[in-house]
Order: sequence, then structure tokens, then C-alpha cells
Amino acid sequence: MLIGIDALPLVPPKTGIGHYTFELAHSLAALGPADEIELISPSSLADSQTLEIDHDWPVNLSMVHMTAKTLRRRWWTIGLPLYALRSSLDVFHGTNYDVPLWARCATVNSIHDLSVLLYPETHEAERVHRARRRLPLMARAATMIITATESVKREVCEHLHVRPEKVAVTPFAPRRIFRPMPRERTLEVKRRLNVEDEFLLYVGTIEPRKNLITLVRALDEILRTTSLRPQLVIVGREGWLTGELFSFIKESGVGSQLRFTGYVSEEDLCALYSSCQMCVYPSLYEGFGLPLLEAMACGAPVITTRTASIMETVGNAARHVPPTDVQAFARTIADMLKDGDQRRHWSSIGIRHAAQFRWERTAYYTLEVYKEAMRRKVCGPTAPSGRWNGSRRCT
Repeated sequence: MLIGIDALPLVPPKTGIGHYTFELAHSLAALGPADEIELISPSSLADSQTLEIDHDWPVNLSMVHMTAKTLRRRWWTIGLPLYALRSSLDVFHGTNYDVPLWARCATVNSIHDLSVLLYPETHEAERVHRARRRLPLMARAATMIITATESVKREVCEHLHVRPEKVAVTPFAPRRIFRPMPRERTLEVKRRLNVEDEFLLYVGTIEPRKNLITLVRALDEILRTTSLRPQLVIVGREGWLTGELFSFIKESGVGSQLRFTGYVSEEDLCALYSSCQMCVYPSLYEGFGLPLLEAMACGAPVITTRTASIMETVGNAARHVPPTDVQAFARTIADMLKDGDQRRHWSSIGIRHAAQFRWERTAYYTLEVYKEAMRRKVCGPTAPSGRWNGSRRCT
């Protein structure tokens, strides 16, 4: 099988979708050594040299760069479809919401969440406008759709008017580097990043949907009403619509207990996950919540929100709080800071829970989706009644 995968998410610094794309491609290459897998992008948009230096590169996984400027400007409508036709791709996987608008090969589209449609106030207006126009188009164009949770699958079917049998669920997994790091190795990272011994950790883009304002208000409540003085370390790039957050930080004076690190390396992030008192993830809405599993894999106790997809991802392996309840966040954080036994309890549960998620399994499920997409491309979209399980073939 010749598999093409969208390499645009690999542009550094990689976000969660970039890490998903990279880990999936590597796992697919290991799962099917007879398959050829191409990471495809317009010229210079993905740095294969950097990737080769950082990772062992499978022989059946290659980078493909298109060079014509005209094709880059019209990548999804002209450049990529022409390449797919010339190279005889069996299937193309768009890992970041997009697939070729016309293609002879089967296409699979990963739709990670519908936040731009369901929570438009948390995104910039131009992005919302583009998503409203483009997401339904891409959902119709794809032969099959992948989501990471049943929750997002239901949303895709409802809001994009997609038949359930067209959507498959393939959960993600923590990256392999995320394991508990020995304390002596974490000390150098904390010193270099100016991180205190007792700290809370947030990981993610600074944007309204991540609800960081609620966490900072909870920290302010803890500092004003208790003797606890934890530092809150915020790892991630600044996104959009951050005015309310930074205005509150300035007015409240909580800034002395905040440490913004920006984007950090995988090894540094592993050290922070492994040495924090707890990881707090106050998101209003997620498609999956991969940082939660990565924190758990490193032994960090997790406090997060009681939302559908997050509950599906972490189950009962984390403490859950209503997403906008500042007082509940403050009480839960303070209780865990005061109780080492409680932190160790949630750390142990989290490690066991995260171990159930493996990229090898994600790759296996995804490969089954590719096979089903190829079957549908040849036989047509009509499917038997009942839930698709990846086993049906043309008759």
C-alpha cells in the first residue's frame, strides 16, 4: 500500500497535531514494513533534516516536497491532487482537517475537534469564518473521517451532517519519551527554566478555549486565602484573544507566582511533568486532551475539567472540576498540595491508565480505516447496517 500523509503539521514548533502526525507515521511504518509511507508537503514547509537528526527514520517512510510555486499556492485543489494522481497513492490521510478536493485515491480526514463551530467566541473571527465554509466541504470530500473520541464523532455527525458509518474513532497515545524522569535529571531543567521546587503545571496554547483565566484566578484565591505559595508554570506559546488573561494578571498582582516558559523541548517537558506537584488542565472543550495522558505517563497527578471528551480520555484517573468554577479549582488544588498521600495515589492511578494507550494500537486502527476507505472508494459508500468495525470488504 502507498500511503500519503499531510506533512504540513510538522512545521516547527510542532503542536499537538504535529506530534500526532509524526507518531502516527512512524508507527504505521513499523506496523507495515511492506507499505510505503510518504509525508507530503509543499517545498520547505517541513524540515526533514531536523526530523532525521532527532529520530531514527524508518526506511519505508519518506519526505516528499513539491517545488512549483503555483502548486503550493493551490495545494489542496491542484498541487496535492496532481501528485496523488502521478504517484498512484492508494490513500491520502489529511491529519489536520484537510484533504484534496479531488482525488482518485481514497482519502481520510482527521477532525480533531469542532471548537471553531461550537465555541466560536474562543477563536478569531477570520478563523471561524474559514472553518464554517471549509469544514463541511472537507467532511463531504473525505472517503472516511477519523476522530479521537466518540464525543467528537457524535459532534461531527450532528453538525457536519455525516453518516456515523463514515466516522471511525482512533484514540491517541502519549509520546514514547514521556515516562517518569529521575529527580536528579529534573533539577537541572528546573534551575535552567527558573522553576521552583513546588509548582503547578499547565501545558497548552494560551487561548480562551484552554480557560487559563480560571486557573490563574484559582491561584490568586489560594494566595489570598491560604499560606500556600505554589508557582504556576505555564508551558506553551501565546495564541490569540489573551487580553482578559493578561489584564487580570496585571491587576491582581498574581504575576510574581507565574512562570511563562514558552515552547520547550520534549525532554524539558518530560522533566516538568515528572517533577510538578500536579498538572492542572482547565480546558472548556477538547477533542481528546493528549497533554493529560502525557502528564499521567510521567507520574503527574492531574486535575482537569468535567467535559465529555476529557472524561472519555482520562476516565476516573484524574480529579474533575466544573470548568468555570474558580472556587472548586482552588479547593481541589489546595487539598492536593497539602496531601502527599493523595498526590501519590493519583500519580499511581494515572501511570496505569496512560499505559493502556499505545501508538501501535492507534496505527493498527488507522490502517484498518485506510483499508475501509479504499474499499469504499472502489465499491461505493453504502455500508451494511450496524457499527463499522473495519472488517467489511466488497462482495
